[in-house]
Amino acid sequence: MKTNKLITISIYTIFLICAALNTSFGQQAEKNGADFELASKFSRENLRKMVYDLSVDPEWLEGSDKFWYKYKTSSGTDYYLIDPEEGTKSPLFENEKLASGMTSFLNKPFNPGDLPIRDIKFFDNNTMISFRTDSMLFNYNIEDQVLEYMGTVPKKKSVPRWVNFSPDSSAVVFSKGHDLYIMYTDDPDSTEHRLTSDGEMHYSFARNTSDTSKAERRRASITWFRDSSKFYAVRRDQRKVNDLYLINSLSKPRPTLETYKYTMPGEKNAPQFEMYIFEKDKRTRLKIDVEKWRDQELGGTYAGPGYFFGKSHDKLYFVRRDRMWQKLDLCKINAETGELKIIVSEDTGPYFNFMNMRFAELNDGKEFIWWAERDNWGHLYLYNENGDLKNRITQGPFLAFSIASIDTAGRELYFNGYGREKDVYPYHSKLYKVGLDGSDIRLLTPEDGNHNVEFSPSGKFFVDNFSKIDSEPRSVLKDNSGRIIMELETSDISRLEEAGWRMPERFNVKAGDSITDLYGVMWKPFNFDPEKKYPIIANVYPGPQTEPFPTRFSPTNRNVTLAQLGFIVIAPGNRGGSPYRSKWYHNYGYGNLRDYGLEDIKRTVEQLAAKYSYIDIERVGIYGHSGGGFMSTAAMLVFPDFFKAAVSSSGNHDNNIYSKWWGEMHHGVEEIVKEMKDEKTGDIIKKYEYISRIPANHELADKLEGHLLITTSDMDNNVHPANTLRMVDALMKANKRFDFMIFPGKRHSYGSYNTYFERMMMHHFSKYLLHDKKNNIDIYKFIKKN
Repeated sequence: MKTNKLITISIYTIFLICAALNTSFGQQAEKNGADFELASKFSRENLRKMVYDLSVDPEWLEGSDKFWYKYKTSSGTDYYLIDPEEGTKSPLFENEKLASGMTSFLNKPFNPGDLPIRDIKFFDNNTMISFRTDSMLFNYNIEDQVLEYMGTVPKKKSVPRWVNFSPDSSAVVFSKGHDLYIMYTDDPDSTEHRLTSDGEMHYSFARNTSDTSKAERRRASITWFRDSSKFYAVRRDQRKVNDLYLINSLSKPRPTLETYKYTMPGEKNAPQFEMYIFEKDKRTRLKIDVEKWRDQELGGTYAGPGYFFGKSHDKLYFVRRDRMWQKLDLCKINAETGELKIIVSEDTGPYFNFMNMRFAELNDGKEFIWWAERDNWGHLYLYNENGDLKNRITQGPFLAFSIASIDTAGRELYFNGYGREKDVYPYHSKLYKVGLDGSDIRLLTPEDGNHNVEFSPSGKFFVDNFSKIDSEPRSVLKDNSGRIIMELETSDISRLEEAGWRMPERFNVKAGDSITDLYGVMWKPFNFDPEKKYPIIANVYPGPQTEPFPTRFSPTNRNVTLAQLGFIVIAPGNRGGSPYRSKWYHNYGYGNLRDYGLEDIKRTVEQLAAKYSYIDIERVGIYGHSGGGFMSTAAMLVFPDFFKAAVSSSGNHDNNIYSKWWGEMHHGVEEIVKEMKDEKTGDIIKKYEYISRIPANHELADKLEGHLLITTSDMDNNVHPANTLRMVDALMKANKRFDFMIFPGKRHSYGSYNTYFERMMMHHFSKYLLHDKKNNIDIYKFIKKN
């Protein structure tokens, strides 16, 4: 009896302790709840109203290095005329005087700080400009400051989307019934001349290869030569490629089925490519023999077309690659004869970095510049017209990237690069000048920041826009030696500062190998208290084409708003994330597409928590979209005791059903050739199989311990919703509790539902990391309020 009494007392005591703890915890949660008011004040919608122009966009005058630009600050929009030779900057006009003149002509007032003018054009030896406001045309004499009203102008007729004019506007090419047609603009009868007769759905010359109309004119998938004498077309045969489907539940009166061609990793039937060159006047078609590898592809990727023109009208350059993405040919075509010549071949594992591929022709085709990764870094090489290597232009442990300008007479190249100087942020682009023989490389943009340059027509000057994540943008004019001629603008961030906005912070940690440097950005609440403990949320994207942190001034970043709820928010990099570092770094994730970046994200959070006492490592969240969607879910499953909450939107959770090029390029594909004897002829027949097996998130569904919000849209034709639904199905079968949302009628980025999604994410993290129990019905009120 005594024992039973003791047990009863013990249980009662434990109950009282738990109740007290819950009450205390509840009071603390209420005290430290999410600050929706501060988040509302600094919503992206509100932040955009506080931001003015962040860069100078020069409009070069024809036949001159002079340019004009407009620039908006808190005082309004001003217009300037720049003469680099004279080193002068002057107003294009006086806003007050111009507004007064427009008012006198049109009998309506105008705001001098926000003049509604457009279509500015210079004429009369650049001493006059014309511009429009609505349908009213004005001329303005820059020297005499005299405004003249020219009357109304007819409204411009919109050009139909199917029209593809030649550069000289002498002809129009279009598609109809998947074939090509041409019309000549000097033909009063607008006669349609048929150029092909073998087009059909999914073997089409139309941009939309799935088009079902037969008589309607459609945009053709063609590209004109610069001299308008020819155009080329690349046709993909997708007739054997498998179909993929989406159901538009919002179409009226009945839901409709959307069908499109989509190749997945390891599938047998891949698109087959053909190339043609058409003569405009002769209306002839020349098929180019481009075949070399099985299931090869022509051109580049989404980052660049992979087709290049020379200065003369008789040459066309293009790249082709094998299915494994390791072998590549740079080819030159004689546009008159169709003869194809390989001028460069690359064989690089695990794959060629098509994102950084660059080509430029010099001296009327006698030389060319080519980009390649041959020694762990991407560099530029000089070749003669036959494809013989003359010399390396750049070398060393840094990335030579895009070509900014070429001085052929002076034999100098201007290019953008990353990571050449020690102790300089490796994600900041810098401009360099180097001799085409590789001599005398010079840094022209030493200012701290990420530089974006635009050269004048002569190449003697350039406008340099540069900024950092933690510094407002500057715009300067320089000559081609890097000397600053004048300061153009510094962005006006006064309204941001007045509102209490603060700069984010950059950080540097070590990767999971304790050797490799990783970089990222941190956002704090603007009412930050270093004595408090804050949950931390990682905004992730695995790469390999980019990392999630901004490298330029980005005051309206989504993480600004998220942090105001009471979080430390970081956007960390990871090995395998960026193509702007070494080839080793970029290719780190090859063969491990699901998990390669997870260790680095976890180690980043651990190091930051060890360094900063205000970070609560017991409350760690993670979120991301697309690749970041599958990465954030994978993190919850691989490290279930570490990550407590995640929001995963439109993730490619099963890369086996995502795009062929993504999975096979970044994870790998094995080609298996089987030889079989034909029973009838006795011939040896080769059969090809492709194997690409990528670990998927749903295979780890039973590991989920934390709080997961997973979302998709039902019309996503990039990352098919099946990626998310397979994950949902696996979680249900594993009896896991999670939250799930579908955005109806939206594509990959959610469109008009983006704000709704952001509020969902904010409530999810507030509930599970700040223990804020506000009902999610407040999402609607929050949106309407702001």
